[in-house]
Formats: sequence, C-alpha cells, structure tokens
Amino acid sequence: MPIILPIVGITLLLVGFLFKSDSVKRTAFLVFIIGSLTSIAAMTSGEGAEEFLENISGVTENYIEEHEESAELFSVLTYVLGVMSMIGMWANYKQKSFSNVVSMAVLVFALVVIYFGRETGTTGGEIRHTEIRSDFKAPSTKNNAKAEEEL
Repeated sequence: MPIILPIVGITLLLVGFLFKSDSVKRTAFLVFIIGSLTSIAAMTSGEGAEEFLENISGVTENYIEEHEESAELFSVLTYVLGVMSMIGMWANYKQKSFSNVVSMAVLVFALVVIYFGRETGTTGGEIRHTEIRSDFKAPSTKNNAKAEEEL
C-alpha cells in the first residue's frame, strides 16, 4: 500500500488540477496521508519479516540490508509527503492564496516518493526473486545448449 497509494494520489491530484476541483485535490491529499500511515505499518512488520527470511536458504543478508535501508528512506519520505499533504489540505480548505503552490509542491514531491518506492519494491523483490537481480545469469538448459549447437 505505501507504494500504490502515492500513485493513486498523484493521479487524483492531476485530475484535480485538470478539472480545477478542490474536492478532488483534497481527496488526493487524504490518499497521501493514508499512504504515509500504511508506511508505518509496513515498517513495523518489516522486522518480523526479516527474522523469518533469515532462516530461509538462498536468502542473503546483504539483500535484506539493502531493502531495509531503502525502506527506511522511503518511509521517511512518505511521512514528509503526509505532512505536506496535511498542510495542502488545510491550505486548500481555507482557500489560502498559496494553496496551488503547496499543491504543486506536493505533486513534485510525490513523484520523488514514487521513485524511491520503486527502488524499495525492487530491492524487496530481489531478496527472493533472483531473476530480477542485476547479476542474474540464466541457467543453461539442454534446449539452450542444443540451440547454440545448431547456430
């Protein structure tokens, strides 16, 4: 959820800008706030998941540590996005003159958060899915060897 909700929030915020709808923008801010709260839950469950994964063969500590560091940074960024969204929601609701500036800042920062969310998701996937690792080499099979001989 911490990775998906910022994508939903960005979409809503763009729709809010497109149709000049303050209620849609406030909904986007609410989605960002909920996303930051789900990040708390994800971080809380991460330690237990780490303990479980360390006992599975084929899982190396360096992939877990890389994911943990990425998740910590991503979490902090989602918390900041949540606070910015609270400010944006307040400014929008009170119709402050700077509400559009805050909304644009939230949109730009949400794009940054999405980038780090992708990084966190990828490092998490690399823990168990060796096929997505940058150093992955496909295993040789009989069909591969036969095809190479025919060339």
